[in-house]
Amino acid sequence: MPHIATDEFLLDHAAGASSPPVGLLLATHIALNPAARRRYRDFETLGGAMLDRIDPVAVAPDAFERLMARIDAPRGRPDPTMAPAPAVEGTGGDVAELPAPLRGHVAGGIDALPWRQVTRGVHEAALPLAGRGGERATLLRIAAGRAIPRHTHRGNEMTLVLDGDFADEGGHYGRGDLSITDPTIEHQPVAGQGRDCLCLVVTSAPIRLTGPLMRLLNPFLPR
Repeated sequence: MPHIATDEFLLDHAAGASSPPVGLLLATHIALNPAARRRYRDFETLGGAMLDRIDPVAVAPDAFERLMARIDAPRGRPDPTMAPAPAVEGTGGDVAELPAPLRGHVAGGIDALPWRQVTRGVHEAALPLAGRGGERATLLRIAAGRAIPRHTHRGNEMTLVLDGDFADEGGHYGRGDLSITDPTIEHQPVAGQGRDCLCLVVTSAPIRLTGPLMRLLNPFLPR
């Protein structure tokens, strides 16, 4: 079974309804994963077909002028939640090697991000994106062969592999694969032995450690 986003997430993204953190993750997922990209294009095609069946309605007399004014207005940073970008090989420190949707959020490169150690061999760096309901986006780097402490979730967690691979109770995940978990799931991701695993993670609430000793650290986790 392919590790791609559910139809619900892809349909919301095609409709422009994703929050900024989820939109960034899905746009990157679509750029890296051919199966997700094909499914996303199906929803885009469906949306276009539905629009063709809608009866035309009258518009204001100055609608064309207002549209042209918006087109001619200065443009800001491209929205990473828009249509998928082509896949880019590699995820090293050079920003040019990152998937296109991510580049604007790590302009100085991966190594310049404010990394902090979570546990031995596991580091994370927060991205400046906020979503509804406390969603946050982070980059997670797991050293080859290292494991994230066993945990469950107080909310949803979406983990997209950018480089390397990891395995947990849900299966094996490689570049472009997406893992989606919720409060019913307890797992312990372990990076592959060959190379470090780099992931883009979106969470809606802090995790809850479940190991015999690690659970003592729960009161000190970010809220």
